[in-house]
Amino acid sequence: MKILISADMEGATGVTWPADVLPGTPQWERCRAMFTSDVNAAVLGFFDGGADEVLINEAHWSMRNLLLEQLDERAEMLTGKHKSLSMVEGVQHEGEQAVDGIAFVGYHTGAGADGVLAHTYLANSLTGVWINGVRASEGLLNSHVVAEYGVPVVLVTGDDLTCEDALGYAPEALKVAVKDHVSRYAAICRTPARTAADIRAAAKEAAALAVRHDPVRGGPFTVEMEFDAAHLAMSATVVPGVRQHAERKVKYTSDTMYEGIRTFKAVTTIVSAAVEEQYG
Repeated sequence: MKILISADMEGATGVTWPADVLPGTPQWERCRAMFTSDVNAAVLGFFDGGADEVLINEAHWSMRNLLLEQLDERAEMLTGKHKSLSMVEGVQHEGEQAVDGIAFVGYHTGAGADGVLAHTYLANSLTGVWINGVRASEGLLNSHVVAEYGVPVVLVTGDDLTCEDALGYAPEALKVAVKDHVSRYAAICRTPARTAADIRAAAKEAAALAVRHDPVRGGPFTVEMEFDAAHLAMSATVVPGVRQHAERKVKYTSDTMYEGIRTFKAVTTIVSAAVEEQYG
């Protein structure tokens, strides 16, 4: 049994505001240990449940946040940027490298929704994302990608609203709330010792769900993206197939979510380059 952990940071224990997740800040240095604790708890739980291999894919910001030296020695970690499938890199492999189940650890709700540090890829300039009319978090986007490879989502951790969001895209997955949402920048947090125990227990149980299934071809997917400024929507149309359909909105349609997530990444990269420091 091989498990892939997609590890994001906004949904980690103790994390509640931007400085907690921005590389280079003192708060980020402090929160890296709690983020690593969450991920390591999942690693330990999956091995408790019978996993043979656990691969961690760093999925936050620079994708260089976790403390490798604090992880269980049986795990391996993919760290760094520029990966074909970004947050779920590794799910596409076949044969001996095939993944049987994936965990979304440290996830959060999507742009425009309630939730601690809610966003979808871009912190502020992207104000809403919809897939076939359904508001999309990163969890929903990534769940469509992994489904095309027959890999189930078996565990989701984050705030309480992230766990509610996951009911829509991974109803059978185990969910662990490490904090309760109060506002976008405030939460009632459990201690790392408590959340580590909760995540480890859930991961042990979730290992039983790690059974590959037939690939799900759910397309075509129409993705709509709303920005906080009209010029960002215009900039996004540089990407082939992306068209502006309102002052601050663009949309595109992809036959598969493999194509869809790569187009999404291209749009967010172009838009990020078009954001000016003061005016956005």
